[in-house]
Amino acid sequence: MFEIKLQDTRVYREAKEEGLKQGLQEGRELAKLELIPRCLAYGISIEEVARLLHLTIEEVEQVRLANEQESSTST
Repeated sequence: MFEIKLQDTRVYREAKEEGLKQGLQEGRELAKLELIPRCLAYGISIEEVARLLHLTIEEVEQVRLANEQESSTST
């Protein structure tokens, strides 16, 4: 008699919207992490990179160290 499709429900739409928002946020964070080595390679200080990307100095330092370790193991 009444046939309700999952895609037509409010719960489905809200869950889909929340998933899209979460995916966009994760993408933004990943982009920031990928920018850190580039900024440092251009001579921008750790403090300035942190300020520009709205990260802590510790986060920038962690990425820098991880990038150095990755570079040294790949050669």
